Amino acid sequence: MGERRGRSGDDGGAGAEGSPGHAPGSDAGGPGPTVSAGFTVGGKGGAGEDYRAGFACLVGRPNAGKSTLTNALVGQKVAITSSKPQTTRHTIRGISTTDTAQLVLVDTPGLHKPRTLLGQRLNDLVRATLLEVDVIGFCLPADQRPGPGDAFIANELTELRSVRRRPVVAIATKADAVDRERLAEHLMAVDQLGEWDAIIPCSAVSGEQVDEVRALLGGYLPRSPQLYPDGVLTDEPEMVMIAELVREAALEGVRDELPHSLAVVVEEMVPREGRRDDDPLLDVRVNVFVERSSQKAIIIGRGGSRLREVGTNSRQAIEALLGQRVYLDLHVKVAKDWQRDPRQLQRLGF
Repeated sequence: MGERRGRSGDDGGAGAEGSPGHAPGSDAGGPGPTVSAGFTVGGKGGAGEDYRAGFACLVGRPNAGKSTLTNALVGQKVAITSSKPQTTRHTIRGISTTDTAQLVLVDTPGLHKPRTLLGQRLNDLVRATLLEVDVIGFCLPADQRPGPGDAFIANELTELRSVRRRPVVAIATKADAVDRERLAEHLMAVDQLGEWDAIIPCSAVSGEQVDEVRALLGGYLPRSPQLYPDGVLTDEPEMVMIAELVREAALEGVRDELPHSLAVVVEEMVPREGRRDDDPLLDVRVNVFVERSSQKAIIIGRGGSRLREVGTNSRQAIEALLGQRVYLDLHVKVAKDWQRDPRQLQRLGF
């Protein structure tokens, strides 16, 4: 394994080598929510006689478990996860295909009160996505009581339904984190928050009721043939997925203010010349942008140790994604106040 770090000027580097479209929702809709003794709450549920396929959007305040649930429904990581808020920056399509339905999941940034131009653009992205999907899943974590942020989203969804009717399923995520009594209280609080087509608890970590969530959302999709071939789990470009995996690794263990200031751009992906056909190597050059020099120091770490760790962890995830060996060349750069600068936001893909 070869690694390197430290570049001149405004650049810290580390390298490591090692082994929505929309389907018309003509059949969307369903009865109001009901609650059973087992806390399984259903609307239309299941799939009809004919095959169903379409788009679902998981929405919720930051850190509500949307990305983790997306990964659980798909059966593989297609969205990065973190305990830090505002982890998701792009809509990620995860595709879950069964014998009765194909559910295309569009993960979104958490709706929140924006403080920057980036925050405003992320909220606009969520609202635009909600208008294009067939069913909406509103994620409310069971280990936290519904608060002002949830009420804000509930009002947004109510306004949306007045403009364009879309079924909304309230999903009580992180059900494994509370006991049954607390879960029952949470479900009642969710029911009081708005008018939902269905309510269902689940745990993406333990897998409890993930299949039921998949079937419930699938039941609101329009009758349609598959939109993607069998075996396709996401339609995100590889470069976007790689950037997200690097950002996930960089978010681990950093201070609270840093996640909002991190942006990752894959500059190039090229096969290493002169390699044997049975031993290929892909050179991947990635820039990690922060807003201040002090943040750059955090990412690089003492003697470059933090950046080497980020490089190793993200390289392993990238190799698993691509199925081949990768040389990852990481660089940390300062883009001052990029979250508030329209030109820099455009340059970074927002």
